[in-house]
Amino acid sequence: MTLDPTFLSGFTLILTGFTGAFLVALWVALVIWTFRDIRSRHRDRLVHFLAAALVALLNLPGVLVYLILRPAHTLEEEYQQTLEEEALLQTIEDQAECPGCERHIQEDWLVCPTCQTKLRKPCHSCGRLMELPWNICPYCGTPEPGMRKEGMTMEDVVRDLPKEAKAEETPEIEASDPVE
Repeated sequence: MTLDPTFLSGFTLILTGFTGAFLVALWVALVIWTFRDIRSRHRDRLVHFLAAALVALLNLPGVLVYLILRPAHTLEEEYQQTLEEEALLQTIEDQAECPGCERHIQEDWLVCPTCQTKLRKPCHSCGRLMELPWNICPYCGTPEPGMRKEGMTMEDVVRDLPKEAKAEETPEIEASDPVE
């Protein structure tokens, strides 16, 4: 079988055309990929242009130079890392501190074990912990003992006292034998 020189010339021309079209498409694809990649890694528009121009002028060696010089993380990855760091710092900052010695304390402690500063007080009715300045329990609504109640008269206060307290306040009159 003999090969026709015109067929070989036409086949070579077609193969060269497809190879050239493939290389041009590869070159355009690399420029577009570089531009998109640098946009996700850097905010500066000049850097976007320079990276795309580097690949457009140098083609494959330009891509290799770009891959060496490009930032390691995308802007999204840096943002996520920043959020994680802020969340960790927030958990550290959210830990309660003693007002006396500024050491970390737990929320359910009544007294700081380091400096013995009183941190909270228990409610006399329900026993749940209250902040020191609170005069009324937010959980059961019971006022602190000795707290002045607005609009109460002395009769209301005496009436609300337990019977034992009333007995201590009013002296008992002993029945004595009638004098004859």
